[in-house]
Amino acid sequence: MTTPTTVSAGTVRDSGPSGSYPPPQAEDDVHRVLARCRDLVRPSLSAAIGRLHPWPGEMAAFSLGWCEVGGAPADGSSEGKGVRQALAVLCAEAAGAPGESAVAGAVAVELVHTFSLLHDDIMDGDGTRRQRETVWKAYGTGPAVLAGDALFALAVQTLAEAPGPHTPAAVGRLSETLSGLVRGQAEDLLFAARPWTGPEAVRTDEYRAMAELKTGTLLGCAAALGALLGGAPAGTVSALDRAGRHLGVAFQAVDDLLGIWGDPAVTGKPVHSDLRQQKKTYPVLAALAGDGPPARELAALLGSPLPLDDAGTARVAALVETCGGRVATLDEARHHLDAARACLRSVPLAPGAAREIEALLGFLLHRRM
Repeated sequence: MTTPTTVSAGTVRDSGPSGSYPPPQAEDDVHRVLARCRDLVRPSLSAAIGRLHPWPGEMAAFSLGWCEVGGAPADGSSEGKGVRQALAVLCAEAAGAPGESAVAGAVAVELVHTFSLLHDDIMDGDGTRRQRETVWKAYGTGPAVLAGDALFALAVQTLAEAPGPHTPAAVGRLSETLSGLVRGQAEDLLFAARPWTGPEAVRTDEYRAMAELKTGTLLGCAAALGALLGGAPAGTVSALDRAGRHLGVAFQAVDDLLGIWGDPAVTGKPVHSDLRQQKKTYPVLAALAGDGPPARELAALLGSPLPLDDAGTARVAALVETCGGRVATLDEARHHLDAARACLRSVPLAPGAAREIEALLGFLLHRRM
C-alpha cells in the first residue's frame, strides 16, 4: 500500500515503497542548467521586450519579474525558472547544434508563454501569481489585454526575423501551437459550465486532452523549435515534440496537486485555492469517477448551490484524497514523464544534452516550476 503523498514547500513526493519515484539526485545541477539557458536567452529576450511600446513593455517586464509597477528594477524573486526556453536550448544541443541556434525559438516560446499567462489570469480572475499581483490587478484589465496582444505579435515577429533556412518551418510550427493554445483554453473555459456528475460531466480523458493543448502544446513546441532550428531530422523533431507534450500533461497534473494541497508560501495562492474556485482539475475529476459513499458526498458538496466555506473546502480536499484523486494524479504525472522519456530514447541524441533534458523531466515531479 502506498503511503500518501505530501505536498509542501512546493514539493511533490511519493514516499511509498511501491512504485516510488526517487527525488532528483542532482537538483543543483538542474538549477545550473536552467540558469545557463536563461543567461543565454536573456539578452535576446530583453532586446525583444525593448522593441515594444514603453507601456506594454513595462507590463511585460513586470510579468517576467524584471521590474515593479512603474518600472523600478525588481529583486528577481518572482522571475520564472524558464523551463520552456531551457527546453528549446537543450533540444538544439541534443540535436548536435550549439544552443545559440535555438535562441530565437526560445524567445518566441517565452513571449507566447507570458502572453498566455496575462490573458489566463484575466479569464480565471486570478489576482496573484508568483506571490505578487498579476498584471491585470496591477495595471487594469484593458492594459493587460493590450500587453498580451503585444507579446503575441512580438513572438511571431521575433521568430520570423530569425536567420537561417529553417525559419519558415519554425514560424509554421509556432502558428500551429498558438491555435492549439486557443483550443485548449476554450475547452478549459467550457468545462466550468458543465456539471460535476452525470452524462455531461467532464471525464478525465477530456481533461487530459485539454491539458495537452493548453500546457503540452507549448512545451512540445519549445522542444521542437530547438531541434528544428538546430537542424535535426524530422523524426527527431517529432519525437521531441511528443516528449514536450507528455511533459505538459505531467506539468499540469503537478500544478493541479499544488492547486489543492500546495503550500501558499510557495504557490502564492490560498490553501485549497482551486477548490474554492470550483475548478475542474484532475484530482477532483478522478475522485468523482469512483463510486461509494465518499464519492457521493463529494459530488453533493461540489453540486451544492451554496459556496464552500473553509470547513467545506477542507472536507472536499479530504474526500478527494479518500477517493484516490491525489494518488491518481501523481500516477498520471509519472505515466507522462515515463512516456516523455521513452520519446527521448527513441531517437539518437547528444548524450550530455539528453541527460540534462531527462534530469529536467524528473525535477518536474518534485518541484513546482
